[in-house]
Amino acid sequence: MKILVINCGSSSLKYQVIDSDTEEVLCKGLCERIGIDGRIVYAKAGLDKEITEIPMPTHKEAVAAVISAITNDKTGAIASLDEIDAVGHRIVHGGEKFAASALITDEMIKTVEECNDLAPLHNPANIIGINACRELMPGKPQVGVFDTAFHQTMPEEAYMYAVPYKYYENYGVRRYGFHGTSHSYVSKRVCQIDGTDLNNSKIIVCHIGNGASCCAVLNGKSVDTSMGLSPLEGLVMGTRSGDIDPSAVEYMAKKEGLDFAGVMNVLNKESGALGVSGISSDFRDLIAASKEGNKRAQLAMDMIAYRVAKYVGAYAAAMNGVDIICFTAGLGENNAGLREEVCKRLQFMGVEIDTKRNDVAGEERLVSTDSSKVKVYVVPTNEEVMIARDTAAIVSGK
Repeated sequence: MKILVINCGSSSLKYQVIDSDTEEVLCKGLCERIGIDGRIVYAKAGLDKEITEIPMPTHKEAVAAVISAITNDKTGAIASLDEIDAVGHRIVHGGEKFAASALITDEMIKTVEECNDLAPLHNPANIIGINACRELMPGKPQVGVFDTAFHQTMPEEAYMYAVPYKYYENYGVRRYGFHGTSHSYVSKRVCQIDGTDLNNSKIIVCHIGNGASCCAVLNGKSVDTSMGLSPLEGLVMGTRSGDIDPSAVEYMAKKEGLDFAGVMNVLNKESGALGVSGISSDFRDLIAASKEGNKRAQLAMDMIAYRVAKYVGAYAAAMNGVDIICFTAGLGENNAGLREEVCKRLQFMGVEIDTKRNDVAGEERLVSTDSSKVKVYVVPTNEEVMIARDTAAIVSGK
């Protein structure tokens, strides 16, 4: 079964065509600057990427450009759209309404729209992409895969906030968590690699990139995660502050004369590694600057490692132990130094990193010593494959 995977942002659209039987990526790419001018990047497996400037006033034109690219006579991955069996869409927020991926219908879209207040920057863009695909590919089954669905197994004591209960009852104020597709894929994959029974396992997944979160996965189910009602809570990220005393938010707002929207912009877009370092939210820039002796760049990296280790310790307590710690996403997969710094802080748990094994980027590998009481792995995430898997399963009725 060939699945077209779509991930829509407000001005971008990522896509892949995946053979769900072999999980081979036939082609992939990106549409960017939607609503400004328009550009599509396309790469068929085994060939160099192509970059083409195409007007994209809306996501509809972007989807049309994707269809044209993947069916191109010379470099297309498929001969025609007849080869596409279904389309799988990433949807950021499903609230409590979706505990699993779902077939997209008119009624389902209405239900997703009810969650727009919880993800105002993401869900509307996701829905725009869905509607564009439905219009240009009528009759093709479409499936929504939710970032929040994997975390719907969290117990009440983990997902509730200690605020008046009416805010939960009336407005759904609670921890939802994100990166669920990644946490699900990585926790399952690491068990396959290690030969561990997923249904009898205690795994902590550290998804560390520009956006970052940790997840406690007990017997294959999420029981806690660091992001909350929004992706702002938890770890120090590229531009997001992560955990912060709400009183500090009020204090900063008063000192700077900021309204609520202004201070939230600071916390979401001007904080994190960018805010601490004053240099960049790109970790490659921070690493280079810290090597040159920039103390604030080094502080930002130290804060990231500290916060990750702190959450790992907390989640080991939440699960009464841990079998495997797994690093994934851009920084987690590619930065040996960060992994080592996190694991040094976990020596009290018997975690021992093997520096030679840990000298790896973007590859599946055990990086702890043979004597380590907790195994440590690097497993590159693959959210697109998870979307393709769920889409194929729903369409085929499995």
